[in-house]
Amino acid sequence: MKTVPKYFGSLVFDDRVMKATLSAKVYGSLKKTIDEGTPLDIGVANAVATAMKDWAISMGATHYTHWFQPLTGITAEKHDSFIAPSPDGGVIMEFSGKELIKGEPDASSFPSGGLRATFEARGYTAWDPTSYAFIKGRTLCIPTAFCSYGGEALDKKTPLLRSMSALNKQALRILRLFGNNTAKCVRSSVGPEQEYFLVTREMYDQRPDLRFTGRTLFGAKPPKGQEMDDHYFGVIKPRVAAFMEELNEELWKLGILAKTEHNEVAPAQHELAPIYTTTNIATDHNQLTMEIMQKIAAKHGLVCLLHEKPFAGVNGSGKHNNWSIATDAGQNLLSPGDTPYENAQFLLFLCAVIKAVDDYQDLLRISVATAGNDHRLGANEAPPAVVSIFLGDELNAVLQAIETDTPYAGAEKTQMKLGVDVLPKFNRDATDRNRTSPFAFTGNKFEFRMLGSSNSIACANIMLNSAVAESLKIYADRLEGAEDFAAALHGMIQKTIRDHKHIIFNGNGYDDSWIKEATESRGLLNYRTTPDCMPHLLDKKNVDMLTSHGVYSQAELRSRCDIMLENYCKTVIIEASTMVTMAKTQIAPAVEGYTAEVAKGAAAKKALDTSLACSYELGVVKKLSALTDRIAGKVEELEDTLLYLQKAEDVMAQSAMIRDSVLVKMGELRVACDEAETLTAKNWWPYPSYADLLFSVQ
Repeated sequence: MKTVPKYFGSLVFDDRVMKATLSAKVYGSLKKTIDEGTPLDIGVANAVATAMKDWAISMGATHYTHWFQPLTGITAEKHDSFIAPSPDGGVIMEFSGKELIKGEPDASSFPSGGLRATFEARGYTAWDPTSYAFIKGRTLCIPTAFCSYGGEALDKKTPLLRSMSALNKQALRILRLFGNNTAKCVRSSVGPEQEYFLVTREMYDQRPDLRFTGRTLFGAKPPKGQEMDDHYFGVIKPRVAAFMEELNEELWKLGILAKTEHNEVAPAQHELAPIYTTTNIATDHNQLTMEIMQKIAAKHGLVCLLHEKPFAGVNGSGKHNNWSIATDAGQNLLSPGDTPYENAQFLLFLCAVIKAVDDYQDLLRISVATAGNDHRLGANEAPPAVVSIFLGDELNAVLQAIETDTPYAGAEKTQMKLGVDVLPKFNRDATDRNRTSPFAFTGNKFEFRMLGSSNSIACANIMLNSAVAESLKIYADRLEGAEDFAAALHGMIQKTIRDHKHIIFNGNGYDDSWIKEATESRGLLNYRTTPDCMPHLLDKKNVDMLTSHGVYSQAELRSRCDIMLENYCKTVIIEASTMVTMAKTQIAPAVEGYTAEVAKGAAAKKALDTSLACSYELGVVKKLSALTDRIAGKVEELEDTLLYLQKAEDVMAQSAMIRDSVLVKMGELRVACDEAETLTAKNWWPYPSYADLLFSVQ
């Protein structure tokens, strides 16, 4: 058996392969493009294409594809074979630099938010040389950006790369002010923790709601959920362990740094966490991870659920976005060092993040807004919809000392006393963790915890990179012209702390009193739903910032606002329509049939002994009869509400109607059906129960 180091990255055209297959000149030119962003020469592209093709064929590939991330939230690919006709009637295997760097998928069939008309079909994919090509099945996958004929970004990768470029530009300006003239670039790095559920394929296939929407729209609470806290970090069941083992192997072959695996809090819930890597590569890897999770699950007779809230009453699934910034030399710019109070460069970058999160808290909320995540945010497993920052005791004390111009004594290292001599002694960390915070500093990075499990991490990192770039630009503009750099620096850090300290909160984000304090006393935003926050993408301050850094054009922002609201509306309408179908065609008939059986049983008992009251049976019949009528009435109300949606003037009006009316009617129908499930015999209920779904995988 091959060891992990032997097969890690074996399906990737990575630096090791490029060194071995490219000439020194071509390799050097390509590396300069990757590391410094210099233009790619067509001669270099041709040489790379030939080497890439020969390597892929040697690995069994017959086709290639430009692998891209349109605004659907998933990946897309169109496969072309390497074959070309030869004069003797056979074929030769060809792949040119032109085919490597440019493709032409149909742009009219992907969401464009009005950027493309239906009849305007041409679009382009452009090779992203900073993300390695890889083999999936028998196809060479080339990571690319996707744009329209007019050059507008139709994907998530293009704005992400633009935001990384903006952050790099402004961060280098700051580093130069601190005398760092050797750093060539500054990159953001991300490690996205991925949560997911596993259920059996057999039960999944019996649930139309799971098949059509990814979540259960009905389901009574089981006798046991997550109350005992016995699943979190518990022993991994054999079937799940086998899935995880194969998943790791496939991810490692693709160079994906899968590191940690464990059971999560809810039954049937699990988590995978990778090692950090450059943001655009981490984004590619996370998209691949989600795809491969579902593929491997199918091989084990399982289904991997990536919806943010597949089951009511237990934790939903998030994706914690661990974000940091570092130079090409590996210097982490968010590392406090041993004396953060004396580390002015660290403090300035820290303040840039604090300012960015406060100034653009609406953009961070928008970046995680989906119909699915709206069910999760604010629940006990997720941060609230209010954005705040956790810094911990030591950094909080540092900032307070700077704000008040008072000496900082420094934090003492406290040795943990565990009361057992044989156990090793170690120092306690300077600060605790806060899992209730949406945006928490965790040592040398920030953990943005609001992302939903099915989200692309591109959106959140676009906004985060861009907002921090704006803070750094403001700082650089002021400091570059300062007569007294040290005084100006101190004043700027101090001003940032005073102006933005209201965004810092180290307490319990789940406490209702915090939401009141945040919104009423501190003036923080609380956009609870997608329709609440999404229109603010087009607020002047947001448009000005994002366009000034070249991350989006105004047209691209308008398109994304429309697309996200359309997705919200379509998602909920599909869910509501599925509920209507399930309730009308299976739930109501099942309840009615069971009611008739109970009534028949009562009549039979009465016939045997007229003195019997049959109070149990009659009570069940009475309750179920009332519930059947209630279900029918709620179905009709939901159908009427869906019809009324057609009167909405635009997508913003429709999304508001869905938030205020459709979701309410869906909730009412669910309550009636879930109550009926608790009174209906199991052999009559048409769907696997929550107990079956959550505890069936062994």
